[in-house]
Amino acid sequence: MEIRNLGTSGLRVSVVGLGCNNFGRRLDLEASRAVVDAAIDNGITLLDTADIYGGRGGSETCLGEILGPRRKDIVLATKFGMAMDDDDIKIGAARRYIISAVEDSLTRLKTDWIDLYQLHRPDPRTPIEETLRALEDLVRQGKVRYIGCSNLPAWQVVEAHWTAMTAGAYPFVSCQDEYSLVVRDVEQELIPAAQQYGLGLLPYFPLACGLLTGKYKHGETLPDGARITKEQRHADRYLTERNWRIVEGLRTFAEGRGHTLLELAFSWLANRDPVTSVIAGATRPEQIRQNVAAVNWAMTDDDMDAIDRICDSTG
Repeated sequence: MEIRNLGTSGLRVSVVGLGCNNFGRRLDLEASRAVVDAAIDNGITLLDTADIYGGRGGSETCLGEILGPRRKDIVLATKFGMAMDDDDIKIGAARRYIISAVEDSLTRLKTDWIDLYQLHRPDPRTPIEETLRALEDLVRQGKVRYIGCSNLPAWQVVEAHWTAMTAGAYPFVSCQDEYSLVVRDVEQELIPAAQQYGLGLLPYFPLACGLLTGKYKHGETLPDGARITKEQRHADRYLTERNWRIVEGLRTFAEGRGHTLLELAFSWLANRDPVTSVIAGATRPEQIRQNVAAVNWAMTDDDMDAIDRICDSTG
C-alpha cells in the first residue's frame, strides 16, 4: 500500500482510507470488527469517522471497542460540528462546544489523542478564528495532532488558511469533500485552492454510492438493499441518464485495457492532485481487499486525457 503525506504536512496516510460511517448503523460490532481487521491487515492506515456517524456516537464507540493495541498502528480521523442533540446545543464550531466535543470523542474512541480532527461542515454562527484558536489549544494539549475541514466551499478554505497565517494559528492540513468520476464540482475551485495552500484532499463517495463499482447496468434491475436504491435521494441524484452514459463509456474504456470500472474509479482519483487518500466505506472484508487492489493501475497522461473526454462528451 502506497503511503503519502497529507498535503504538505508530515502526517502520512495510506492512499486508500476506510470510511467508518457504516459502523454502529448498518454494521454491528462484530461485523465492524471484521472490516477494520481486514483494512489494517491489507495496509490501510487511515480510518475516518465522525461523532455523528452510527446514530450520534455509534461509529466512534465501535472503533473504541475494536482497535485496542492496534490504535497505535493507524491514523485515526474524526469530525465534529454536526448536531449531536435535538436542542441545538451540541452543534457547531464554537470554542465552548469544541472543548466538550473532543472529550466526548476521545472517551468513545478510548484513546488519548486524535490524529486528524476535522470540522465537519461550516458554522456560520462562529468566526473561523475562534474555531482555529480552539483547535490549536487541543493540538498544544496533545489531544489532537492535526486539524482539517470537510464540506467547506473553496472560499471558506481560503479564508481559514488566510486567518491561520495572519493570526499565527495552526492551519487546516486537509479538506474532505465528495469527488468521483461523476461528481467533479471540486475541480472548479476547491482543488485549485487546496493546491495553492498545500492541503491534501480526501475524497468521499468515490464510487458514487455504488454506481462506479461496475455491479450495475442501465436498464437492469438493481439489487434490493443496495445503498443507491435503498435511499431515494441517492437514486435521484446518481441514477441519471448522464451518469449512466458516463459509466458505460468508462466501463468500455477500462475493460479495453484489462481493468474493471472499480479499478478505474479508484486509480483515477489516486492519480489526481492533490488527492492523498481515497475514503471508501465497506460492509464486508472482501470489499476492503477489492478497494486496496483497485489503486494499482498506473495511469498515463493519455489515459487521464481519454477519461476526461469520455466524461465531457456525455454531458
